Amino acid sequence: MMRAALDAASLSGADDIPIGAVVYDPEGIELARAANRREADGDPTAHAEVLALRSAAAAFGDGWRLPGCTLVVTVEPCTMCAGAVTLARVDRLVFGAWEPKTGAVGSLWDVVRDQRLGHRPEVIGGVLADDAIRLMQEFFAARRESVRSRRKPANG
Repeated sequence: MMRAALDAASLSGADDIPIGAVVYDPEGIELARAANRREADGDPTAHAEVLALRSAAAAFGDGWRLPGCTLVVTVEPCTMCAGAVTLARVDRLVFGAWEPKTGAVGSLWDVVRDQRLGHRPEVIGGVLADDAIRLMQEFFAARRESVRSRRKPANG
């Protein structure tokens, strides 16, 4: 399942951080997959998780609820995405790399396991984390190289 999310990450545009998400129904059948499109769409909510949840909800046929479903994402969800997972009533959240700067599933916050909420999904983190981290490292290395190559050489 995580390999499919890693494949989905490759669908991210050149300017978007490569994050992929896949939603599976209770039998393990893929309902939807998406990649981060925030930059491509100019939409602050176009995170892979939100896009995949939207498509999965339309395909699943229970309105906006996704009971029994699993969301697999390459990186620990942010606050917005963790909230969407909870509100969609996803039963299981699986993610790859931990995100210490913005993660809301245990790193910085823990939205999905907040005892005050009525729904708390099972969480499995760190699945194929090295592969997910590698995707992000390659993306940021390429961005840094692109910035360096655009700089004008100094006149000596």
